[in-house]
Amino acid sequence: MTQYNPPAQDIAFILKHVLRLPERSDPANYAMIDDDLIDMVTQEAGRFCRDVIAPLNPVADKQGCTRHADGRVTTPDGFPQAYAAWVESGWGTLSQPEEWGGQGMPHALSSVIEEYLNSSCAGFTMYAGILAGAVATVASAGSDELKQAYLPKMVSGEWLATMALTEGHAGTDLGLMKTMAARNDDGSYAVSGEKIFISGGDHDLTENIVHLVLARVPDAPVGTRGISLFLVPKVLPDGGRNGVSVGSIEHKMGLHGSATCVLNFDGATGWLLGQENAGLAAMFIMMNAARLGVGIQGLAHAEHAYQNAAAYALDRKQGRGMGQRSDPAAAADPLIVHPDVRRLLMDTRAFAEGFRSLVLWTAVQIDIAHGAADAGERRQAEALVSFLTPVIKAFGTDRGFECAVNMQQVFGGHGYVTEWGMEQIVRDARIAMIYEGANGVQALDLAARKTAKDGGAVALAFFHMIAQECAAADARLGFIADPLGKAIHHGEAAAKMLVEQAGANPDDMLGGAYAFMQMVGTLALGWMWLRLSSVAAEQLAAGEGDASFMQAKLALARFYAEQQLPLCSALRQRVKVGAGAMMALTAEQFLRV
Repeated sequence: MTQYNPPAQDIAFILKHVLRLPERSDPANYAMIDDDLIDMVTQEAGRFCRDVIAPLNPVADKQGCTRHADGRVTTPDGFPQAYAAWVESGWGTLSQPEEWGGQGMPHALSSVIEEYLNSSCAGFTMYAGILAGAVATVASAGSDELKQAYLPKMVSGEWLATMALTEGHAGTDLGLMKTMAARNDDGSYAVSGEKIFISGGDHDLTENIVHLVLARVPDAPVGTRGISLFLVPKVLPDGGRNGVSVGSIEHKMGLHGSATCVLNFDGATGWLLGQENAGLAAMFIMMNAARLGVGIQGLAHAEHAYQNAAAYALDRKQGRGMGQRSDPAAAADPLIVHPDVRRLLMDTRAFAEGFRSLVLWTAVQIDIAHGAADAGERRQAEALVSFLTPVIKAFGTDRGFECAVNMQQVFGGHGYVTEWGMEQIVRDARIAMIYEGANGVQALDLAARKTAKDGGAVALAFFHMIAQECAAADARLGFIADPLGKAIHHGEAAAKMLVEQAGANPDDMLGGAYAFMQMVGTLALGWMWLRLSSVAAEQLAAGEGDASFMQAKLALARFYAEQQLPLCSALRQRVKVGAGAMMALTAEQFLRV
């Protein structure tokens, strides 16, 4: 069984000293943030997740969810009680809109809680994790009647929600979906079809579930231009059961505590969100929120795995160190003396702490995009969030899974057996690279829509912002600022290549998309480490804060500069060659008979 301790000190350091949230008054809801509030959220929410949610993790994996003969779904032991405590605590309402009963606090604070929850028990988090995006979708596209009827109970957590997109024959390609919505005389719709992979499709945590369902009206255009979005509740306003049933629960590699359902809609009553045939735009409000949330899952898995691997490496004695030795007379040294074990641990910690900073910085940009006084500042923040969303989702989950596997490696054979809990983290982390748009699709979105489409304007502006900070960095930070400044040139060159390839040979642009996504993620974390190092160096020089904590920050930044930033040169080359050899085989040649 794994242990989890919320990294409250690290998060408070980022919020207070790197992002300097207590000094902000714009957007307006930042005026309520001070050091005491940050300490309260990071510590008390962490304590709740550690004490109430984390104990559910092994239970969730062992028991899973159960579909009963009558179609009901029950969650693992302790889930209903923990969810009731979660609703009562009010943590889920932290950044929800005040108009509908939320607390209206910045997204940066709710992102902290999202990490805590996912590290504690990812299966449990799947139920409430989609709720903020669902609220935003209904608030944006719903009629006044739907908002009044559903948003207060969704915001409070009394009702949960799902995102019902996928069908058995249509995964990412939503244009192929067949679910239909016939118009009823009273303005509602009768929704019929089958959806698969629906997280939280049914459960015993709330009496009602608000399904947001993509479907076609009878005369809809073909493809994605003919998709509409509907609100289809499990329980109708009159208290009757709607025509939604669970066909089965998917048997999955991990996340056993999450009820991933096949849902059958048999003339289920639903109401249109937005306009007919404009459902995809409305759904993307929810999907983009979900993609950022999935990126946080990658961070959470890395953090959880790191904590356990670091503790094991300090305790487990195995082999003799060639340089460091804890006790020359001992028969064996702890694993922590071995450079390769340290490589694995340092790499995971450098990812987790750098990516945490990027996630929280992006959350601040979301708040600016929604509420800053200056329109130009809002537009700039929105563009940056749009650009970074596929990076946070794909790079964050790629690296999060890689880190989980590497931390499993620290345990040796013990990492492969169930009792230590590390293999559960690996299994739970694997899906994050697939859902809410597989990572290859995220890379295509970054290359084609977020970079080539605007001539690379936002990408180059992002790189220029980092380059300026490198140039202005204190000489003490040369160990990170200099290599980052050189690596930025690779990013700029790669962005320009993608723009050129988009006009000359789109296959080359798409062939290099994944490498470009990895490069942007690597550079973004390098930028975060520059900022973290700057504050750590300042506090050390002034004799402020925890000296050991600051020294560790500088050591991790140096590690990142030496081990990760050099990868940008190779990634640039991969963008340059584009599709290249990958398109050389015929389709038939992929089958070796």
